[in-house]
Amino acid sequence: MDRFATPRLNATRLAREDLPDLVQLHLDSEVSRFLGGVRTPTATADYLETSLRHWADHGLGLWTLRTHDGTFRGRAGLRYVELEGTRELEVAYTFARSAWGQGFATEVTQVLVKIWETRCSEPSLLGIVMKGNTSSERVLLKAGFSYERDAVFHGENCGVFRRAR
Repeated sequence: MDRFATPRLNATRLAREDLPDLVQLHLDSEVSRFLGGVRTPTATADYLETSLRHWADHGLGLWTLRTHDGTFRGRAGLRYVELEGTRELEVAYTFARSAWGQGFATEVTQVLVKIWETRCSEPSLLGIVMKGNTSSERVLLKAGFSYERDAVFHGENCGVFRRAR
């Protein structure tokens, strides 16, 4: 599934052409504070290559999110992560600061949950939220996830949220 749409966004499979927008997203310190910190352009290029490999290996991954007029808003998707020694399918989203507070995360997460329900076989879907990111916690709760526990992910304290079938 290379693309999907929400009422306000078009999602297309992440591509190398998205690198300039991703670099700008990852250079924003406010956006990146819950992503492990600001990423250099080189680190973002590596991140993009890893994301493209994820698509090749699993047939799913991150999509680029743009408004219907083409304005970049962020990235979101379904990806496999390893959390405390267990491979899990995670819903992930990151939005440009200019898109915050407009309900985009909730809109996209609800579609991603439907994709998981109809196209994936995993018995549950994970949401990992760095401590202090109450906005993302609210998004997951609205999308039917429940708080499960605290954990450490990529060296950061986080909350683990789960939605089961």
